[in-house]
Amino acid sequence: MKKPVVFQGTATAVVTPFKNGEIDFISFGRLLEFQTDNDIDAIVVCGTTGEAATLSACERLRLVEFAVRHSGSKVPIIAGTGSNSTATAVELTREAAETGCDAALVVTPYYNKATQAGLVKHYETIADASEVPIIIYNVPTRTGVNIEPETYVELSKHQNIVAVKESGTNIPKIAEMVRLCGDSLALYSGNDNQILPLLSLGGIGVVSVLSNFLPASVGKICSYYFSGDSQAALDRQLKLLPLMEGVFCEVNPIPVKYLLSQRGYCTDEVRLPLTTIEPAHASMLDRLAAHVGKS
Repeated sequence: MKKPVVFQGTATAVVTPFKNGEIDFISFGRLLEFQTDNDIDAIVVCGTTGEAATLSACERLRLVEFAVRHSGSKVPIIAGTGSNSTATAVELTREAAETGCDAALVVTPYYNKATQAGLVKHYETIADASEVPIIIYNVPTRTGVNIEPETYVELSKHQNIVAVKESGTNIPKIAEMVRLCGDSLALYSGNDNQILPLLSLGGIGVVSVLSNFLPASVGKICSYYFSGDSQAALDRQLKLLPLMEGVFCEVNPIPVKYLLSQRGYCTDEVRLPLTTIEPAHASMLDRLAAHVGKS
């Protein structure tokens, strides 16, 4: 029997705050509270925005454990457990499940990539070993590999693979995936600037970067849409669009960490090879954020 999806609406791909090279758990707790106080629907820990690529396995596990203890009674906690090694992804997923998280977000293999047949085998192996539902994370600009619609069909047959966070930009291919998979694979937008387009294709939510900074405002796009007010959802999407684009003026999460630092939620520290934001981009983000306000 197919496992249910773990949330509908807006999930924040939360940043990992650092201080002098170490995880700042005090700030992390403050960030989690900011999200739950603003009625976010779920929290993703150790995703791309959480700089999972530069976290050790121990750090990743500590972050997931902290989030589950701190906020797991309020919202679903989704752990990023992907790796370009299938065996490593299996182990990370098992360990995350033991903390009590609600689902695992598993990115496609990067660097060594995979054929479409390899992707099916990769995800099936992880899903077979997992006690929590699996959300596929397709982000071709990061990994160099794209999941084709027909491959999604094969993956959707697994009872433990319930959804995809789609960060591709080929809307016709995404539409084809929805046509082929129907209700057997839920769709989340992985790009803030595509929330409404993917909702209109049958998507059930978004895993957002900007909601780190504006959780309530981003969340209204989905809540308006699901309540039947598509015009209000469109107005909100368009209002936030310049800032949605702005938080990608440099590599994520550099810009959104800068915005959070300006409101005192954490420092803007990132781990190498990422570096703090360029002054010109910081000024641009300040202007965009001031225009949007805290709505």
